[in-house]
Amino acid sequence: MSTPSIETASTAERIIDADTLRQWLADDVELAVLDIRPSDEVGYASPLVATNLPADRLAAEIDRFVPRKLVRTVLVDGGEGLAKSLAVRLADTSRNEVYVLSGGIPEWSRNGTEDLPTFDIPGRDFSLDIRDERDTPSVSAAELKTLKDQGADVVVIDTRTLPEFTAGHVPGAVGVPGAELLLRFADVVPSPDTHVVVSCAGLPRAIIGTQTLIDSGVPNQVSYLHDGTRAWKEENLELETGATAVYAPVDHAAREVAAQRVETITANDKFPRIDVQTAQAWAADPDRTTYLLDVRTPEEIAQSHLPGSITSEGGQLLGVSHRTIAVRGARVVLIDDLTGARAAVVSHWLQQRDFEIALLLYDFEAGA
Repeated sequence: MSTPSIETASTAERIIDADTLRQWLADDVELAVLDIRPSDEVGYASPLVATNLPADRLAAEIDRFVPRKLVRTVLVDGGEGLAKSLAVRLADTSRNEVYVLSGGIPEWSRNGTEDLPTFDIPGRDFSLDIRDERDTPSVSAAELKTLKDQGADVVVIDTRTLPEFTAGHVPGAVGVPGAELLLRFADVVPSPDTHVVVSCAGLPRAIIGTQTLIDSGVPNQVSYLHDGTRAWKEENLELETGATAVYAPVDHAAREVAAQRVETITANDKFPRIDVQTAQAWAADPDRTTYLLDVRTPEEIAQSHLPGSITSEGGQLLGVSHRTIAVRGARVVLIDDLTGARAAVVSHWLQQRDFEIALLLYDFEAGA
């Protein structure tokens, strides 16, 4: 009888079946699930709602997504078997807890996806639960067009990233990514009489943005645009392109108003406040994964940031947290300036998805 090669033996040990993954998704041990299919194939439709890290980027970027080498990590491919060889290669880099889902996505979803457990809560499902629980108000694209045609005092705030906003938005909208809403609202909407309509491409970020403003106590009427820019196009209305109107630097008065609204929305929230030294100690802990996520704008982060932190726009965390936080059960440190408006918004909603969160508010101007 021939002796199995080292690669064959080690590969076999790393293959798990769907039942094992189900058990792992239900336990309390840290777990990363990486969908290694091409991004254009995954889109928004991964039945696992797992972190998409395509195979050709896996070796170069896995340390950013799974900082600790000893975290159980499951690679899921398209059924072609690519994950097996990648798991062996990662083992050569001291990642000895990397496993492969047998059969990949096709095997996982063979009997349908309706009752399958997922790695993260889909952003759409989460936002719809918020809408149904809070009765979040909305307007249709046709209703918004009528308001604009009548010259009503209405402003549309688009809560997507600026590149998404630039690609196409409701004419006249202002680009303010979701986590920036409280910080910049007083500058963008100075009048309490203005009807504010919050938009995104579809529903999740618009619903969460609308409810954020309502929960923070803004005096304005606030609604979300049902189905966002998608609905606008379905009404045969044209989108505007370019960075036509985006947020500006926050003035002192707007920052003071934002601080008051942070107090309102976080009145019942309880998150530990930590300092830089504690954050660094947590990040270096060999027994626990900690993400240091800077939720400010990319421009601010480029000017100054804390060593070891990762840029992670807060609005994206609200809708698609799994794209950044690949390890379930990890600690999440949200880094913001001293006003803390972005961190307040993100933590307010992520706590409802069972994330363990701490806040690090830092004086970046003084630090710089």
